[in-house]
Amino acid sequence: MKQGLSLRVSQHLALTPQLQQSIRLLQLSTLELAQEVEQMLDDNPFLEVELESLPQEEFGIAQADTPVREEDRDFEYATNSVAVNDHQEGASSTSDVQSDAPAESDGSLEQNWDGDGSSDTSPDDGEWGGDAPPRKSGTDADGDFDATELARTHESLTAHLHRQALSLRLGPEDRAALQFLIESLNDDGYLEDSLLSLAQGLLQNETVVDDEQLDGLVHHFTVALRLLQTLEPTGVGACHLGECLSLQLREIAASKALHNNEPDTLRAALAVCQQPLDFIARRDVKRLAQRCGEGEQAIKNALNLIARLEPRPGRRFVDVERNIVRPDVIVVRVRGPGQPKFQVRLNGDVMPRLRVHDIYASALKQHRGGEHQGLSQRLQEARWFIKNIQQRFDTILRVSNAIVERQKSFFVHGELAMRPLVLREIADELGLHESTISRVTTAKYMATPYGTFELKYFFGSALGTETGGNASSTAVRALIKQFVTSESLTKPLSDSQISEMLREQGIECARRTVAKYREALRIAPANLRKTL
Repeated sequence: MKQGLSLRVSQHLALTPQLQQSIRLLQLSTLELAQEVEQMLDDNPFLEVELESLPQEEFGIAQADTPVREEDRDFEYATNSVAVNDHQEGASSTSDVQSDAPAESDGSLEQNWDGDGSSDTSPDDGEWGGDAPPRKSGTDADGDFDATELARTHESLTAHLHRQALSLRLGPEDRAALQFLIESLNDDGYLEDSLLSLAQGLLQNETVVDDEQLDGLVHHFTVALRLLQTLEPTGVGACHLGECLSLQLREIAASKALHNNEPDTLRAALAVCQQPLDFIARRDVKRLAQRCGEGEQAIKNALNLIARLEPRPGRRFVDVERNIVRPDVIVVRVRGPGQPKFQVRLNGDVMPRLRVHDIYASALKQHRGGEHQGLSQRLQEARWFIKNIQQRFDTILRVSNAIVERQKSFFVHGELAMRPLVLREIADELGLHESTISRVTTAKYMATPYGTFELKYFFGSALGTETGGNASSTAVRALIKQFVTSESLTKPLSDSQISEMLREQGIECARRTVAKYREALRIAPANLRKTL
């Protein structure tokens, strides 16, 4: 082989650790960001939480009906965007960080947080987040309640059942079996596992298990299950939906005096619950009448009775804290002359209040040397983490402002006035890449006068109209929901009829598109919406 030297010019893109972290933080949800902050606080000794808080009025959250002066707007933006202090120079801009670079990076890239030398190690490192006060729990002066605090006081299904079980006079074996079954229920109140499998699982650690011991445990579980199914809410402890509905029907039969044709209706309803659920879902009256040996009118009455039952007994006991959505931005209406104006603010509740530890940073500055190179890198890592979080919220605020400006009609008239919008429009307006807008609008939420929505909700494809314009798919879905809400219960609208009604409104929407939007709205087909 002949050896030689040659020159070759090539271009490649390398993502620095700072840019990688910025991209990763941008796509995190609020919960994931909080977990990331907790992890960084544990790992980096130079990072700490700013404990001081400012009064609510200093944070800049004004009432929605209070006019805001221009000088106040500047102050509010400075606090809500969590700007870095003026003594730091050379901080990269949001548009610089959210570049056209891909999310993937070279795995061999060295994790070097030394930076470019533009930021000195300063003893005064109260960099960011000190303005955002924590939200007070409980009640405030106006009597407003914190939803999270209310969620913590919400009684769970297991606690509710355990409290009822205390009033039962049971032996130690039966009481232990009842408590075990209560703990084995799912969130809906169903016992998904059989009594035999529960007994076998409980005895799996035993060295020697005979059939008599297993049968005895199953017997205790059987007695406990009968007691469990007598507790409130009715239907709890059922193994499947048919049994859950049957328990509720038997409770109705035992709790009130029956008159007229109610005994026939209950008898037919109990027979219907023994049939395959597909027949009930399709409301197949003829098939159910044949299988149950009842008249069609009795089956119709039975289906109407079953429709009033609760298929998920544990629904009202579900932990509401898991369903709480904390918005990243808040949109408020500002009163004033002329057209209505809306102001977008970052939610201080979701913004971590971080700073660099003053004492550690000052000590490191006084003892600079090669032996402290690792500590210097950790300090720079803390600085970059704070800057990247700031840039994350700044980008969210910029995108939210652009969305509000484009969808101003929605904030005035509601979802029927939503206009078509795609990610490319916002990306071109802000000078960011479309993938960056996608990251910003995923798992980020905006609180509006009409409710809290994910940022992606404000984007929708366009449907043609007779006038040559475009209608937003979001507005069309809202119109379909409005049609279904006002339809006749005995003659619900089919997808073809809804398509024709949209055509009368000047919107070209095919039947298949209507069916797709209806399913996205979780609206049942016409035959299942019909009241017998």
